[in-house]
Amino acid sequence: MKIAVPRETAEGETRVALTPQIAGQLAGDGVEVLVQAGAGDASSNLDEAYREAGATIVPDAAALYSQADVVLRVGRPSDEEVEMLREGTVLIGTLGTLAKPELAQKLAKRGVTAISMDAIPRITRAQSMDTLSSQATVGGYKAVLIAAERLPKFFPLLTTAAGTIRPARGIVMGAGVAGLMAIGTARRLGAVVEATDVRPVVKEQVQSLGGTFIEVEMTDEEKAKAETAGGYATEMSDDYKRRQAELIAERVKEADFIITTALIPGRPAPKLVTEEMVKSMKPGSVIVDMAAEMGGNCELTEAGKEVVKHDVRIIGITNLPATMPGSATQMYAKNLQTLLKHLMDDGKIELDFSDEITRGATITHDGKVIHEATAQALGIEVEQPATPPADPPPTDAPSTAPAADKEPT
Repeated sequence: MKIAVPRETAEGETRVALTPQIAGQLAGDGVEVLVQAGAGDASSNLDEAYREAGATIVPDAAALYSQADVVLRVGRPSDEEVEMLREGTVLIGTLGTLAKPELAQKLAKRGVTAISMDAIPRITRAQSMDTLSSQATVGGYKAVLIAAERLPKFFPLLTTAAGTIRPARGIVMGAGVAGLMAIGTARRLGAVVEATDVRPVVKEQVQSLGGTFIEVEMTDEEKAKAETAGGYATEMSDDYKRRQAELIAERVKEADFIITTALIPGRPAPKLVTEEMVKSMKPGSVIVDMAAEMGGNCELTEAGKEVVKHDVRIIGITNLPATMPGSATQMYAKNLQTLLKHLMDDGKIELDFSDEITRGATITHDGKVIHEATAQALGIEVEQPATPPADPPPTDAPSTAPAADKEPT
C-alpha cells in the first residue's frame, strides 16, 4: 500500500501531515510512504529527513496522486487536487465538510473514500486520534502569546525600583481544550484570568489552572442541554445569552485582554463580545478571536485580519496552529498514525462500519455521502454502508489526473 503526503495548498498553511519520524515508522511496518518534494519545508521537516526515514520523495502533486492508495492531508484538498484523486483512493484529512458540505459531494462523485479527522467521535477510545484537541492545544497557547506580545504592558505583577506594576487581567471565553490551554498559559505568564463557558462542569477545571470561573445562574433544564454527548457546547436560549452578556459586560470593562474560543459544530460562532463591550474596554486592550474562521465571537472581528476598533486591537487569525508548525505537525502526525493503526489490517485499509470511530469519521464511501451531519447539511438522505470498502486501487493503475505543467495552487 502506498501512502502519499502532498504539500498543503491552502494559503498560509505551514503544517504537513506526517513528520519524518512517523513516516519512518510507517515504512517500517511495510507501508510505502511517498512525500511530495518540499511538503515539510515550512515546518522544518526537510526532504532529506524523509529520505533518511525510508520515504520516497515525489517531484510534484500529479505524480504523487497518480500512485496513491491513501492520501494524508492536514486540510481540505483544492478543486484541482480533488480531480487528481483516483477512484477508490482513501483520503484522510481535516476536511471540515460541515462548513463546506459541497466538498463531500465532489469527493463522492470521484469515488473517493473520505475520512475527516474533525469528525472522529470524542470518546475515550479515540482520544489519541483527536486532532481537534491537539490543534486546539497549539492554538490556545499561541493565542495568549500573541495577546502578550500585542498588549502594551506586562502580564505579571512586578515590584521594581520604578514602582509596582499590577498584573494584566484577562478573560477566556470557552473552556474547552483551547480555552484551558489559554488559561494555563496566561497564568504561567503571571496574568489574572477569569473564564466563562456554558458548561458548568468545567468550573473545577478552570479553578485547577488558577482561573476564576464566571458563573451564570442556570436552570436545571439549561444545565442538562449545555453539553452534547460528545462533549461539545450547544446553542443556548436567548434568555441565557442575555444573562451571560450582562455578567460578562461588567468583567470586560476591567480586562486587558480577551481570548475567545467558543465554537458550535456546524454553526456560526456565537457572538459573545458586542461592539458596546469593545467600546467599554480600556484603550490598548487586545482581543484574540480563535473563532474568526466561523464568523468570530466578537462582533467586530474580521477573519484573517488584525484591526483596531474603538482603540482595542482585535486579532482574527484563522489558522493559529499554522503559526507553530513544528509542534502542530508533530501532534497531528501522531493523531494520524494512531488512526491508521485503527483502520489498517494486514497492511491495507479495511473499514469496519460497525465500529463507532470508523463510522463516525467516514464522510464518503462507494460514491455516496454517508456522514449523517454532512448529509443533513446537503439536504440529502444518508445510506450507511453494510460492507467494507473494496481494496485500494492497484498502484500500477493508469492515472486519471490531468496533465499539469506546474504544481497546483
